[in-house]
Amino acid sequence: MNRESYIAVFDSGVGGVSVLRELRALCPGERFYYFGDSANAPYGRKTTDQVRALTLEAGRKLLIDRDCKALVVACNTATAAAITDLRAAYPDRIIVGIEPALKLACDRHPGGTIGIMATDVTLREQKLAALMERVKRDCTVLRVHAPGVVELVEAGKCDSDEAVALMERLLGPHIGQLDALVLGCTHYPFMKKAMRTVLGEGTELLDGGEGTARETRRRLLEAGLLNEGVGELIVENSSGDPEKIALTHRLLASE
Repeated sequence: MNRESYIAVFDSGVGGVSVLRELRALCPGERFYYFGDSANAPYGRKTTDQVRALTLEAGRKLLIDRDCKALVVACNTATAAAITDLRAAYPDRIIVGIEPALKLACDRHPGGTIGIMATDVTLREQKLAALMERVKRDCTVLRVHAPGVVELVEAGKCDSDEAVALMERLLGPHIGQLDALVLGCTHYPFMKKAMRTVLGEGTELLDGGEGTARETRRRLLEAGLLNEGVGELIVENSSGDPEKIALTHRLLASE
């Protein structure tokens, strides 16, 4: 394991590409190994124990079999369920999770109303409850359940009429009420266009991708492992479907 070793980026499917984009922008000299577990998506409908087991297996594959120098868990659901276990299992590796940008939203909109859109696993885990407890004196926070969003992104339908219709069902009750909407799943940033169509420009949309990329870069610098070489990307998907690989690259190139 050295500076030239790969950084693993793991997600339940293609959603972690929203984090991968931020990582490549901040660390252009790094070699990235992106692994999407689309065969088992969506994680948000599974039990916490199921998500933990899938995440630990992915961690073993990437940190032991692939000998990656760092693991970025670019999945809010997997982070909530398993980040503590991953760090305990691999104390010698850099392991960075993703956290909903709830504090940032409250800092930008003190006294405002913030929506947190996330999967069922993320919404029920103690990690989010603790975060909400820390900010409750600064803002009103509303949970927004989002069934069906991950499936549309995995199907490559981010800009479809179906996406707008889904956002109308999920966000319609909150129109005109939210100062910010925190996107608590890495798939959700790819639905921003549909969200904007429903919510308009008055609600700020925030996600944790940039913060995760900054933390990863900081940890690499601290460990003397930041690579200033020529960037590289390998993409693997557990589904074995070439279209998932193609979709990963399309999302990576999207705005």
